[in-house]
Amino acid sequence: MTIHDSKNDEHTSLPLSVWTDEQLVERYRETGEPAVFSEIVRRYERELYSYLRRYLGQAEMAEDAFQWTFLQLHLKCDQFDPTRKLRPWLYMIATNKAIDLQRRNRRHRMISLNGPGGNFGEETGKLIDVVLSSEDAPSSRLDDAEKSTWLRNALGNLPEHLQLVVNLVYFQGLKYREAADVLAVPVGTVKSRLHAAITKLTDQWDQQHSENE
Repeated sequence: MTIHDSKNDEHTSLPLSVWTDEQLVERYRETGEPAVFSEIVRRYERELYSYLRRYLGQAEMAEDAFQWTFLQLHLKCDQFDPTRKLRPWLYMIATNKAIDLQRRNRRHRMISLNGPGGNFGEETGKLIDVVLSSEDAPSSRLDDAEKSTWLRNALGNLPEHLQLVVNLVYFQGLKYREAADVLAVPVGTVKSRLHAAITKLTDQWDQQHSENE
């Protein structure tokens, strides 16, 4: 037995919960063990479903995209590049399916901040703080529910490509590089889209506030 084989044996004796995502995919690709696949699903089911539910706005469509994502992981795990991270790869599959479903169901197009799968108060607050950064911004007079309602409506008015980047970076917490991998665009494009989204959201607030004065 070589030193390399010995290290592999030591690793495979560890519980799956301590394996990296990439090690799990490699193991599943080699063995097809259901327990390995289940561990990957366990790690990502909540955040991926939450992302899809929020972006698509419908539980049924989110479930379809969720199931499709892990079906593709099963079918195409041999195509996964082990030198890259699994998280953006899964998000890329999920996002592409979500876009496809959304285009087939335009009448249902929306972003929901109140769907199941997570509490979005903190993230909503962070985004509101960025959009309304002046010290005397009237946003301080809004309660959390009002902030969520305003932000949900404002995000729904953004173009699809701007909604996606806001959703990935602000609500899912992906880094710029990860979001760029998901969307298959340069990091600079992610940053410019975020800037454009924040600008449009700020303009929406300013216009609405001036009309209410």
